Amino acid sequence: MAEINVYQQYFAAEGSFGGVERHGASVLLISNSEAGQIRYEAAVSFFPHKDQEDFAVSYDAFFSKVLYEAAGRRSKKREELLLNGLRQEVDALAEEAGAIVFWGQPLTEARRG
Repeated sequence: MAEINVYQQYFAAEGSFGGVERHGASVLLISNSEAGQIRYEAAVSFFPHKDQEDFAVSYDAFFSKVLYEAAGRRSKKREELLLNGLRQEVDALAEEAGAIVFWGQPLTEARRG
């Protein structure tokens, strides 16, 4: 099994989970391939981000949704299409959880894998 973060970036966020205020979010597009199958998943994890150096991601506020699953392998074209809709997918996950990602306030540069 090869799991790769196709995209990851940290943003300012707002939410409360387990009685802890969260001020950061890790947004990901994850690719998982195994035995001729490929799966892409949108994910967001909200974390406390108490100061500029705090990037300790807690996994009690992790939400994800499978966007694509089929026989095949990674495709740059498919990944670009999924990245174009990633914000909408993450916004829906965040809204369902009672949180918000502030897209205009990135905490790090985007990383592509």
